[in-house]
Amino acid sequence: GLMELLFARGVTLIATSNIVPDKLYTNGLQRQRFLPAIALVKKHCEVVNVDSGTDYRLRALEQAELYHSPLDEQAEVSLHSTFDSLVPARDEVRENVALEVEGRDIPCRYVGEDVVWFDFMALCDGPRSQNDYIELAREFHAVLISDVPALGRDSEDQARRFISLIDEFYDRNVKLAMSAAVPLEAIYSGGNLSFEFQRTLSRVLEMQSHDYLARPHRP
Repeated sequence: GLMELLFARGVTLIATSNIVPDKLYTNGLQRQRFLPAIALVKKHCEVVNVDSGTDYRLRALEQAELYHSPLDEQAEVSLHSTFDSLVPARDEVRENVALEVEGRDIPCRYVGEDVVWFDFMALCDGPRSQNDYIELAREFHAVLISDVPALGRDSEDQARRFISLIDEFYDRNVKLAMSAAVPLEAIYSGGNLSFEFQRTLSRVLEMQSHDYLARPHRP
């Protein structure tokens, strides 16, 4: 083929791609016929990872709406846009699957590469513990959470789990995008966790800053 002739004549090939050679044309029609070309690239070219995708993800996060309220139609559009910008390879995305965390299944809406999207109730209702959030924080660079309700006296358990979740995500520099029923400053009221929740709100705000978004994930 053409590439064999080029390399045989000592031609230097310089190319750029946002996909590593082994994943080129994944799931493409008759991909088997393309594999020899991938082998040639790997044999004759030096593959250089220029910055591990950090820059494009930072740009995507800075342009994203990281907190949306209320829970209207645009909330769904906003989170979809954020997820797509962080996981451009759509063929790697799985939809409506359960992730096993600490021996229990947690349903997620979408997962791709090291980005995952959950509904709030899947993360903060039921048998969830700090260990679940530690494992998720290690595994995922970015987490999207949809349908966060207004929390208060009648939802103290959910609020405690949310506090724990934010603490673990913050400590490992997980990037966070959420849709919620109310503005951030009104997300918790009337309960016994007002003092603890002030730190949570402060951390969520900091997690939207450039300095935080630029921090590398700590698996």
